[in-house]
Amino acid sequence: MTDNSLALRLAAILFPIFGIVAAGYFYARQHKPEMAVANRLNMDVFVPALVFAAMAGKSFDLAAFAPLALGGLLVLALCGLFAWPVARLFGIPAKTLVPPMLFNNSGNIGLPLAVLAWGESALPAAVVLFMVENTLHFSFGARLLDPSTRLLTLWRVPVLFAAMAGLAVAFLKIPVWSPLLTAIKMLGDISVPLLLFALGVRMTDVSFRDWKLALGSALLRPLAGMLIAAGVIQLLGLQGRDAAMLFVFGALPPAVLNFLFAERYKQEPQRVASIVLIGNLAALIFLPLALAYVL
Repeated sequence: MTDNSLALRLAAILFPIFGIVAAGYFYARQHKPEMAVANRLNMDVFVPALVFAAMAGKSFDLAAFAPLALGGLLVLALCGLFAWPVARLFGIPAKTLVPPMLFNNSGNIGLPLAVLAWGESALPAAVVLFMVENTLHFSFGARLLDPSTRLLTLWRVPVLFAAMAGLAVAFLKIPVWSPLLTAIKMLGDISVPLLLFALGVRMTDVSFRDWKLALGSALLRPLAGMLIAAGVIQLLGLQGRDAAMLFVFGALPPAVLNFLFAERYKQEPQRVASIVLIGNLAALIFLPLALAYVL
């Protein structure tokens, strides 16, 4: 592939993502929309519909995605372990730095990026990585910030409930009425552009108050993630699209949910917001590098 054709392909993959993010940013600068209801609908209805439709579809093979799921878990866990001594070295509270280093943006950016780079057939694999990250975030992530969190209530999280239902349908080969699955898929199709638009709206809150910490994290997270992902790929013997997707998964910036958790548990939310949002801006540099490496 020539340099020009590679550049055009990268532009074709990334422009729709960052174009919608930019639309959300500029709209929010003018109109200051209240996104709480839209975000709630997305997390309670549209994203769960996307997850269920991907997992309950005929093309979903649970066993085939096990190595990729394990790879995603190892990448996240090792990124978190790496962040712990870094936090102690620089005198940063571990509860402030570790979550943004551990939990990546596999929803807002990871899902559309996978579809644009590898086509609709890659959506189930992207959903698997998203569910690994999301399940870990709502379990270990919540316990990290609040040790009294009860894990038995995980099934009440709509996106996790949808994943369990989708896995049950796939594993037991339960037939789903085609028009019903189509309706659920149409609901799920709303989620990705809304995730990106909401990310753009959130970008208007970027603060440079802790710019040194935020910039350091923005560089460290994708670099460490890609190096760790490369090692996990070799360890598990992943090849082809799964290897490429896991490498890009390692390059993803911190999840926006990190800020919401920090705000909920009063764990320096402004510092976490800076880390998360500047990290997502840095994705403009690191995602093209990751994609150029694997494509």
